[in-house]
Amino acid sequence: MTERFINLAQPDLGGRETEYVNECLSSGWISSIGHFIGEFESKFAEFVGVEHAIATNNGTTALHLALVALGVKAGDEVIVPSVTYVASANAIAYCGATAVLVDVEPGTLNLDPRAVEAAITDKTVAVIAVHLYGIPARIPEINAICKPRNIFVVEDAAEAHGAKIGEQAVGSLGDVAVFSFFGNKILTTGEGGMVTTDDAELAARLRLLRGQGMDPDRRYWFPVVGYNYRMTNIAAAIGVAQLERYDEFIDKRTLLSARYDEKLADLAHLLEAVEVPSGYSRVPWLFNIYPLNIDAAQRDAIMAKLLDRGVDSRPVFYPMHVLPPYASDESFPVSDEWSARGISLPLHTALTIDDIDFVSAAVSDVLQGK
Repeated sequence: MTERFINLAQPDLGGRETEYVNECLSSGWISSIGHFIGEFESKFAEFVGVEHAIATNNGTTALHLALVALGVKAGDEVIVPSVTYVASANAIAYCGATAVLVDVEPGTLNLDPRAVEAAITDKTVAVIAVHLYGIPARIPEINAICKPRNIFVVEDAAEAHGAKIGEQAVGSLGDVAVFSFFGNKILTTGEGGMVTTDDAELAARLRLLRGQGMDPDRRYWFPVVGYNYRMTNIAAAIGVAQLERYDEFIDKRTLLSARYDEKLADLAHLLEAVEVPSGYSRVPWLFNIYPLNIDAAQRDAIMAKLLDRGVDSRPVFYPMHVLPPYASDESFPVSDEWSARGISLPLHTALTIDDIDFVSAAVSDVLQGK
């Protein structure tokens, strides 16, 4: 391995994070009460363009909370793409419901609306549309399928902070949406999540369930079984500081992503391009490449050679249908092919143009057998 090493992801905490966290420490408000929580929620709701944002302690609990608040229960079915992070399916299992896996579209690896419609049964209560790797899923088409059937549309926007369809941000397109602020995300609180919605009644239920089910008007009275999914004031303080720099983050990530496009353009015969739907704006989270005519073993060999050259990378998510908890004998041809070839390359604001050139040169050499 070379002395130089390029990390896949790295948080950018160069704003007012320290100042705000120190305020929490000096005031003593370090747990789930403090002004930063409400401030982060209100500013994030404005950022997304919704009426309500409910902060949680991570993205997985945000998704579980959303499903519980919608009434998802044992015997129900929830449609989810096969290619996604496992939390999207796990949250369904936490409710005792069945995750119904469907295939995805080439390139974006997002839900194929045709597959969604084909998978609907009389037990279907919700669809989780994941905006994978910063690319918005086809929510207008999915809404058109689900709304007449009274099926909830849940957006999983964990990796897509600020992505849009037209002028409307993800997180404001379905019935409810969830976000993650894990350390590798565009906006981070270390660990943290958010649920967004325009439904006031749903927002009230989300808040009730988030705080152990305690009646907001009667302290220590618990009318329902709830959860301890609250965000800490310290995490929210980091989130407020992160939001202040969102435009800076996106500008830098966009610059670096464009440099990748430029430096890898000569490899078009070796890499399959990803087409984003017209009118959709993606956000640069990680930078994915899809080498042509390889299988998963060859992909792993490519990643090992990149590591030897000082470049961190990771495979695109394994499809849910090959994982033991969700194993299925059904056919998912697009999921299988594209996930087997996908490699995520480093993308974060600590990188320089020279770093991107270094990574691109390593990718070029490895793919061309040099």
